[in-house]
Amino acid sequence: MKAQRAIALAALLLAGCGERAPNQGGAGGSTTPPYVRAETEEPMAGERTPVRIGELGPGFAACNGRGAVRERAGGGPVPVRAAPYEPAAEIDRLAPGATFSLCSRSHDQRWFGIVYDESGAAAERCGVAAPAPARRDYDGPCKAGWVPSARVRLVTGAAHELPTAPTPADDSR
Repeated sequence: MKAQRAIALAALLLAGCGERAPNQGGAGGSTTPPYVRAETEEPMAGERTPVRIGELGPGFAACNGRGAVRERAGGGPVPVRAAPYEPAAEIDRLAPGATFSLCSRSHDQRWFGIVYDESGAAAERCGVAAPAPARRDYDGPCKAGWVPSARVRLVTGAAHELPTAPTPADDSR
């Protein structure tokens, strides 16, 4: 038993002997060369990620919430992008206060997939208030894209609960 341990120890000691690999990184550290990312003029700018509807299944509305562009001092319009990341192509802009349906979100929770009509509002004609029979990419009749979640104010979870403008009778109280 002691002889086997001595042989194993000698094998380990011999395995550690040999020439050292040249250090390419300076004083200590990894000998793996650094990763150099290929340069492109507009990375991922031409890619498009469709907005998905029916994410919660056929028992729920195709889009499960309503949102509005957060109104901030100096915020201005929010860009609507073709995919959920900053370098993606800008396909539209929504003014502060514009409303839309919230249909999906990115894995990192930084982007909402939205559906809205041409006037920049959440509309019943977009067809996302009723349940969708299966998960699918939204294909119209309204516009769809991605907005940064930091620029979104949640309005409500149900389409029929979208607040309306006060009527003159409401102002007389």
